[in-house]
Amino acid sequence: MARKLAVIGAGLMGSGIAQVSAQAGWDVVLRDVTDEALTRGTDGIKASYEKFVSKGKLAAEDAEAALGRITTTTDLDAVADADIVVEAVFEKLEVKHEIFRTLDKLVREDAVLASNTSAIPITKIAAVTERPERVVGAHFFSPVPMMQLCELVRGYKTSDETLARTREFAESVGKTCIVVNRDVAGFVTTRLISALVVEAAKLHESGVATAEDIDIACKLGFGHAMGPLATADLTGVDILLHATENIYTESQDEKFAPPELMRRMVDAGDIGRKSGQGFYKH
Repeated sequence: MARKLAVIGAGLMGSGIAQVSAQAGWDVVLRDVTDEALTRGTDGIKASYEKFVSKGKLAAEDAEAALGRITTTTDLDAVADADIVVEAVFEKLEVKHEIFRTLDKLVREDAVLASNTSAIPITKIAAVTERPERVVGAHFFSPVPMMQLCELVRGYKTSDETLARTREFAESVGKTCIVVNRDVAGFVTTRLISALVVEAAKLHESGVATAEDIDIACKLGFGHAMGPLATADLTGVDILLHATENIYTESQDEKFAPPELMRRMVDAGDIGRKSGQGFYKH
């Protein structure tokens, strides 16, 4: 199997995907629009490798070799010889459309175009390309080096070969895959966490129970590693609000209608760990 990967977007997700792929032996080109974003991304990768080395989970020479397999660029043309391209930019359809339109003109005919989207239907993203059969969802989880799951999403026209090659790639970088056979907004995982977070936020908003007690119920009652409201703080209340709104718009299913509390928190900037305040103080 050819081993050339291009990752579009050097944020938390993109740099994480680049990190695990380089460690698994892939040659990776990491692209973002500014040198600052690329420096932030590669600094994060270095720090993560160093942490693995200090814990004895990765040999220093392997970390160095993996870093050597990552090149960075602000030039989208650098994707031209990639076997697989993974897009990991902001969750906005217009932004993704712009990238996929350009990728369609730049990449090899046999390249796989994957999106790391967590909620936008793959069919919508693929529609702006001349090769919808080669577009697929490859939804990794944050933090990518720690989380074992990759959710593969079949768009309306995704071919079996595209799905198989994407699975091969995800498994080669150490992930376990689930397949979403019907391209519904939010797929499997985002629908499940969104429904849980929305209900937890409604229970909290209406004074039924505290955030802490709701999370304890999920941890001790259902064996969840982390409660839904703590998860919202970790992911970002703004990100989850955006995801639930996407799913609600597509499905018109009331269980995904985000409660007013989440909207007000986002308005106020209380978006979780990254702002120091969400459902909890951090």
